[in-house]
Amino acid sequence: MISVHTSPLDQPGMGDAGGLNVYVVETAKRLGRRGIEVEIFTRRTSAALAETVQLAPGVLVRHVDAGPYEGLAKNDLPGQLCAFAAGVMRHVALSPEGHYDLVHSHYWLSGQVGWLAADRWDVPLVHTMHTMARVKNASLAQDDRPEPSGREIGEEQVVRAASLLVANTPREANELVDLYDADSELVEIVSPGVDLETFTPGDRTAARSAVCLPDGAQVILFVGRIQPLKAPDVLLRAVAELLERDPDRRGKLVVAVLGGPSGTGLDKPRGLQQLARELGIADVVQFVPPASRSELAQWYRAADLLAVPSYSESFGLVALEAEACGTPVVAADVGGLPDAVGDAGVLVDGHDPGDWATALGDLLDDPIRRKELSGNAIEHAARFGWDATSERLLEVYREACRSAVAEAPDLATPSFAGAPTAPIP
Repeated sequence: MISVHTSPLDQPGMGDAGGLNVYVVETAKRLGRRGIEVEIFTRRTSAALAETVQLAPGVLVRHVDAGPYEGLAKNDLPGQLCAFAAGVMRHVALSPEGHYDLVHSHYWLSGQVGWLAADRWDVPLVHTMHTMARVKNASLAQDDRPEPSGREIGEEQVVRAASLLVANTPREANELVDLYDADSELVEIVSPGVDLETFTPGDRTAARSAVCLPDGAQVILFVGRIQPLKAPDVLLRAVAELLERDPDRRGKLVVAVLGGPSGTGLDKPRGLQQLARELGIADVVQFVPPASRSELAQWYRAADLLAVPSYSESFGLVALEAEACGTPVVAADVGGLPDAVGDAGVLVDGHDPGDWATALGDLLDDPIRRKELSGNAIEHAARFGWDATSERLLEVYREACRSAVAEAPDLATPSFAGAPTAPIP
């Protein structure tokens, strides 16, 4: 696996670490349990990081030097892809021939390196976009910067180079075909998953005690990187509208925002706190740094609702995590969120704070409906375990290897009698 711009060892919710990190970690761990040896190449961001770290049995993280360890923005990484690819090639030069059966690249930057690596090693390239420039640019938040044209070109190249493309949802599969001219026969749909061992239902009173929230509060939770794309400002404006409509709610409402600045959000790292003050809701909003997975599960259990107001989401793993804990979701009707939410919440069309205030307020004031959605949430999330995701990925890998053999007559049909055919992993 290749994950250039963010390490599987990084804390989700900070910098560029998010759902992609969780995806890589969880699938790699479960592939390792199935006897698949997984090596994840990522960029070194600290001199203190060891060259190789064992993430789990059968799973190694290999750090590659490419550019300065700190202060390098994601938009500057295309200039380091040559250095990163050279580092990968130097490592592989020490490995026995045929050591790798397949490359799975994550995000377009990794796809550029994966394209070279797969071509050099003569193995299939499976690629997952995670997000796409043309999709993001079609639904930008106000004043957010569009993705550069160089990314669009790079994504087009990876689409053409990949043996198979993995899409999270049917909608994303259609976007690959419609926006990037992908061959629909080469697009496989693999739903992301949720850790059903960590994210489980639990006692709400105990969870609120664990995260220091009052037992009788109405709690709205936001989990994600603080950047315009994720639209936490829409949530804060909706909360202000909610309190204007019902001032008596102020004494019991808590809005918890878990995450750190990322992307264009780094331009104003304290901008969301300032907005809360300007809206007059600073007294009901708590800003919490990214939490460990076990602590995050407690926050989900403690919340009445999870709000996901993003302008674009390829899937929305936080929605599944909350649902696995029995927490209903109010989400924007964009990208993969309808698939992630299912019948476990409410979808809001657009990002008008008034519409969001109505959706949040109606659900907060309807405990019977919330209880129904909570039951739906647990059942819905149970269908999305990471084991199922990894099993489906393994099917995709096998198909990519079979196709590679079929396209190489000298391997698939040996020219000398009695020779075995090439093995299929």
